[in-house]
Amino acid sequence: MLKLPEAPNSIQKGVPLKEVLNETAIRQIGHNLNFIDGRFDQRAFVEKALKSLEPLSITQRGKQIAMVMAEFLPQAYPEAIDVILKSLTPPLKETEGNGLAPMFYWPHCYYIAEFGLNHFDLSMQAQYELTQRFTCEFSIRPFINKHQDKTLDQLKVWMKDDNPHVRRLCSEGTRPRLPWATKIDAFVKNPSPVIPILEKLKNDPNLYVRRSVANHVGDIAKDHTELALSLCEEWVKGADKNLKWVIRHSVRNLVKKGNIQAIELRVKAK
Repeated sequence: MLKLPEAPNSIQKGVPLKEVLNETAIRQIGHNLNFIDGRFDQRAFVEKALKSLEPLSITQRGKQIAMVMAEFLPQAYPEAIDVILKSLTPPLKETEGNGLAPMFYWPHCYYIAEFGLNHFDLSMQAQYELTQRFTCEFSIRPFINKHQDKTLDQLKVWMKDDNPHVRRLCSEGTRPRLPWATKIDAFVKNPSPVIPILEKLKNDPNLYVRRSVANHVGDIAKDHTELALSLCEEWVKGADKNLKWVIRHSVRNLVKKGNIQAIELRVKAK
């Protein structure tokens, strides 16, 4: 039976976040992959994935587990990704209140980012499925760096998808300064290629998506303050309460720095 390991609903005081990817999670990953493909050596996988695990951060653990997964999965990427996708539990039904359990899929995202760059279409489909369980905002970034135009074309299709997890990926995955991720230097220098995505999603019916848009504009403001403020000035014209929230959230850091235009925008967006 495929399942997620039990995990807390939120970060627990005194318990490092890295413990989400602990021995229990690793054993469950091994079980799920072996359940789909009996050739996957669950015991050897667990033994090797646990080596020197303790001092690693959650991102380092995700990467280590992914690299060990690669040793025991089929060496041909198309075969391996088929096993991975068949090992996924059902998609998340909600955008809030899912707790920490979905972080179980962090190694799966690392696997795609590390081994899937030369299999664009297959990796895009895999991330479409995976992001409905755990965000692919980290794994999509190497594809943006290597295949910018093709990846943006795909995201512009996905930004119209019925699933809010997929729509959010389009904004969150293209953030130039996403926390815990490497910068997308091209978008730090020139964010204009992703503005159409933000324009489309700024009025999204789901707060989960709108929050990502606001955080994305906040990222842009760090390097292109005038552009971020100009976007918000356009958006505030005739904005409903949901878009006004996006605007206020977008400029909050500029307000803290005393930017007069941002302060005035917050007043307009009340």
